[in-house]
Amino acid sequence: MTDLVLRDDKDGLAVLTLNRPDKLNSLTVGLFKQLRQHISDIRRDDTVGCVILRGAGKCFSAGHDLNDISEGEEVPSRGWHSETLRMMEKLPKPVIAAVHSHCYTGALEVALAADFIVAADNAKFGDTHAKWALTPIWGMSQRLPRRVGIATAKKLMFTCETILADEALRIGLAEQVFPVADFEAETEALARRMLENSAFSHAANKRLLEATDSNPLDAGLQWEVMENEGTGPDMQDRINAFVKK
Repeated sequence: MTDLVLRDDKDGLAVLTLNRPDKLNSLTVGLFKQLRQHISDIRRDDTVGCVILRGAGKCFSAGHDLNDISEGEEVPSRGWHSETLRMMEKLPKPVIAAVHSHCYTGALEVALAADFIVAADNAKFGDTHAKWALTPIWGMSQRLPRRVGIATAKKLMFTCETILADEALRIGLAEQVFPVADFEAETEALARRMLENSAFSHAANKRLLEATDSNPLDAGLQWEVMENEGTGPDMQDRINAFVKK
C-alpha cells in the first residue's frame, strides 16, 4: 500500500507528511484513513511530545481531491472526515501545521485542526467552498471564525479570495511566518522549544483551553480553579534543576 501519510519520529518529535506530491497532496479518503491511523497511534505513544503536520513536495495541500468528489467517494460514515480532524485536535500534545505554498479549502480545514499554523513566506490560503457550490463539512464554519473572527471568516468564505502569508499573520490565521529556505529548520526549532517543557502541562493546558473556549470569563476562571489538574510528576525535578544552576 502506498504511504499517503509518512511518519518520521526523532527525539520526541513526530513529523507527519501528506504524501501525494504528484497531486499537490490533494486529500482523499485513502489519505485520511492513513492520517487517522497515525493520529490513533500517536495518542498511545508516550515517546511523542509534539507533532508537525506538513506536506511533501511543492505545497502543504491543494485541498480536497475534486476527482474523488466527482466520482462519489466512499466515506466510512457521515462526518468521518470531521471526526478524524477532531481526533487530531484533541491529541494531548502540541500539533503544529507547517504550511508552505498552497493551503486551500479542505487543506485549510486540516490545518485549522492543529493547535496553530506556521507559514512559509510563500504560503497561500483560501476557502473555495462557494466557488464549487459546496458547504463545509470538515470544520471550516466552526474553526475559521474562532481563529480570525466571524466577519473576517465571512469575507474569506464569501469571496473565495486567496491570501498570502503576511495577511494570514495579520489576521491571526497563522502564528508565525518563516522564510521558505529556512522553513523546515525553523519549524523544528519551534517544536523543540515546546519539547523542552512539561508534557504533563501541555496536555493539561490543552484540556483546560478546550473546556473553557468561548465561556464567560467568570465561568472559565471558576473552571480553572475547580478543575485544575495540579502539578505534574516532573515538577520537582524541573524546579530542583533550576535551583541548582
